Amino acid sequence: MTSHIRQGFGTVRPYLYGAYELPQFLVDVFGAREVERHEQPNRRGAHVELALGDGAMVVEAGELPPTAKPTAASVYVYVEDVDAVYQRATAAGAETIHPPTDQPYGERSCGFAAYGNTWWVATYTG
Repeated sequence: MTSHIRQGFGTVRPYLYGAYELPQFLVDVFGAREVERHEQPNRRGAHVELALGDGAMVVEAGELPPTAKPTAASVYVYVEDVDAVYQRATAAGAETIHPPTDQPYGERSCGFAAYGNTWWVATYTG
């Protein structure tokens, strides 16, 4: 383990902004696991850290502090079953960018938008 990196976290972690419900969306759709949550006492917001596969992400959810300058993110996630993730995402209200499609570069992938971010999801097929 490298001492300057928190155990269980990689060198790079996406930092996402979104609605208060975004962390639960990530749990329900991707099977992410909430590692840490800090509710903000002076606003309806939370700082949430999640583990997803061998990666991790941070979500600043809900009402943001006045100094925050949120930006939309585009995140690429490998999953075991792209079709199942797509079905869960659209059932949870995600907007389809493109449905699951076999790609010529050896992946089955889809895209959807949810909570101000774009999600590209793929299963490597060889």
